[in-house]
Amino acid sequence: MRGTLSARIEVLPTLDRAQLLATWAENFSYDPPPKLRKELMVALLAYRIQEKEFGGLSHTARRRLREIALTLKGEGPSQEKADSSPQSGARLLRLWHGETHEVIALGNGYEYRGQRYSSLSRIAREITGTRWSGPLFFGVRKP
Repeated sequence: MRGTLSARIEVLPTLDRAQLLATWAENFSYDPPPKLRKELMVALLAYRIQEKEFGGLSHTARRRLREIALTLKGEGPSQEKADSSPQSGARLLRLWHGETHEVIALGNGYEYRGQRYSSLSRIAREITGTRWSGPLFFGVRKP
């Protein structure tokens, strides 16, 4: 398939399955899955044609996408810890034994009742008198 990049991509949806398979063979070193829908084949071919023209994703981007995919499948390292810290300025409220406790997230810690704390767990311990996971206690992380 010759022509400008735009023209080569624009024509893909108009091709029949045999023509798409021929185009696939020009762009990939393996056969497509037998039950691949035409719409998805067109999208994959369009991406591959552009990738061959302009280059693909960097190694770092590919690795990060693999990590995300594994995390979504439940097989990779969880990003929960990194995501559990509330943004600076966020107010965290927790009702404990009939009393509402308010914590303000700061850039480098937390403020509770006018005092600065380095972690939510220290505040949770202050409130409950027992060891707690601070993020779990304040609901910023699921159990």
